[in-house]
Amino acid sequence: MLTIRLFWSFFKIGAFTFGGGYAMIAMVKDALVDRNKWMDEDEFWESITLAQALPGVFAINMALYTGHKIKGALGSFAAMMGAMLPSMIIIMLIASFFRDINEFETVRNVFSGIRPCVAALILVPGINMLKKAKITAKTIWIPIATCLLICLLGISPVYLILAAIVVGVISARVVSMHNA
Repeated sequence: MLTIRLFWSFFKIGAFTFGGGYAMIAMVKDALVDRNKWMDEDEFWESITLAQALPGVFAINMALYTGHKIKGALGSFAAMMGAMLPSMIIIMLIASFFRDINEFETVRNVFSGIRPCVAALILVPGINMLKKAKITAKTIWIPIATCLLICLLGISPVYLILAAIVVGVISARVVSMHNA
């Protein structure tokens, strides 16, 4: 029963979110933390960080992590299939029935209306994550520098994540050596 609930939770998330993985964060939080109580809010934000840092599609990473936490390998499979199937079904239907879907004015208008909503769906979880990051006066420069490096210099977020990992490991070693 729990495996079916995992599948349906991620199926609904996959079916009703537009704009990719980050746009679904609010729905994922609602399903995992608020509605089903499968994890607390702190663990949710930690799992978001992990899903973003790993290679691959964010939504699938999140489904695999959550499914494994809740129900092991079977839970991972159920959650992943739930997250994946809606997109696969929609793409197969579009490919089957509409050759040049972008030529339809209605379709262009629909996507023009969806884009601002997707931007908000990405922005709100980003702000919530920023609140949970426990930023202090000493660390406020990190998100600011990261945004500037990405926006102004075009540095890939992958390099910034790798740099953050290296700095975090070095900092932890320095602190542990200093405390010893």
